[in-house]
Amino acid sequence: MTEPIHQKGGDTFLEDWTSGPLADYVEPPEYGYTDSATSEKLGPRFLRITDIQEGDVDWSTVPYCSCRPDALRVKRLVSNDIVVARIGGTTGKSFFIESCPGPTVFASYLIRIRPSSRKLASKYLYYYMQSDMYWSHIDQHKGDRLKGGVNIPVLSSLQIAFPPRNQQDHIVRLLDQAQAALHSEESQHRMAAELKRAVTRELFTRGLRGEAQKQTEIGPIPESWNVVPLGSLGRVGNGSTPKRSIPAYWNGGTYPWLTSAKVYDREIVSADQFVTDTALDHCHLPRIKPGAVLIAITGQGKTLGHCAVLRFEATINQHIAYVAVDPTVADPSFVRGYLETQYEYLRQVGSGGGSTKGALTCAFLRDFPIPQTDPKDQLREQREIVAILDALDKKVDLHKRKRGVLEDLFKSLLHKLMTGEIRVSELVVSALGHRMSEVSA
Repeated sequence: MTEPIHQKGGDTFLEDWTSGPLADYVEPPEYGYTDSATSEKLGPRFLRITDIQEGDVDWSTVPYCSCRPDALRVKRLVSNDIVVARIGGTTGKSFFIESCPGPTVFASYLIRIRPSSRKLASKYLYYYMQSDMYWSHIDQHKGDRLKGGVNIPVLSSLQIAFPPRNQQDHIVRLLDQAQAALHSEESQHRMAAELKRAVTRELFTRGLRGEAQKQTEIGPIPESWNVVPLGSLGRVGNGSTPKRSIPAYWNGGTYPWLTSAKVYDREIVSADQFVTDTALDHCHLPRIKPGAVLIAITGQGKTLGHCAVLRFEATINQHIAYVAVDPTVADPSFVRGYLETQYEYLRQVGSGGGSTKGALTCAFLRDFPIPQTDPKDQLREQREIVAILDALDKKVDLHKRKRGVLEDLFKSLLHKLMTGEIRVSELVVSALGHRMSEVSA
């Protein structure tokens, strides 16, 4: 039950909470050590920003450095330290040091935070540094720094509020439990995705009939299969974007118009934008039938190379190519499945290895080699392969959705606990454990 909130010095906090700048509760923060990393065991391990991946460190891969003894005394990491990335794409992100496998120092693009008061638990501070209050402070000051980084004064001025130590310990246990469930689901999702990739490779190189293999331009495939150009499976083309400045193209539009963001759906069953019949006629937009495979042909992020099967009639913009697959020649989901195995290659080509301006071209896609099962089989093997891939996709999607639920639960719990909106108890801990078990089951 939440206690009354009191106002003191412009800050609001619960009556039994402590509030003030972070500098009041931590030892003077330290910038990291500057040295060259080496695989040779010349001295202590040398923890860098790049060694911290997805909130974890593989200590077996962390390099070493030749740190002087006097510097080691000052820069050495110990259990319960927190390091913060001060520059780069992970600016502001923190990492909690559970333990180090021997002497370890931290590199210059990290800042070490170490609580000095028994009033503030280090793990509680680590979780606070994932809250909206922390990130609001970091984002507010990023613009003050060259390259959008943070420094010691920015971290030291962070206003923090925290409950008595026994309540902090309860909060930490609660959040540890929530984060453990989330990490477990993330691991399950990764394993399911890796299983799908491994099985997909086998399916497209060995098939399902136990045939001998033959070598082709795309690698080994079953003897009865052939390699054909993608364009032989159906018409290849792309779309365009009607001018937004012409209302007749958009106002009252009812015909679905898709952007490249939709390729992430894999099975496209709805549209977010619509154009008019006037736009279809004037802008030469293709009317694409269900069963076409759509491929993102541009994009600086991860979009380029992704593909999906269209399940309703629609048109597309110029950043998507379509293959109007003839269903008597190939199963669209089989085509998509193979193209997914070629994602990295398509991205490489689209980024300049065979085309211009970071894009794939329709001409390239028409000639793109793709496996085709034995024509005498009447696509039965293709459909069996698709059924296996669909089952794997459902497993991957299930773990993705569970991970999303647990992420939302963790964020909501973090916010409510760090603002005092809810207070912890052993009863809450057990109830949460039951809820997380339900999600992970």
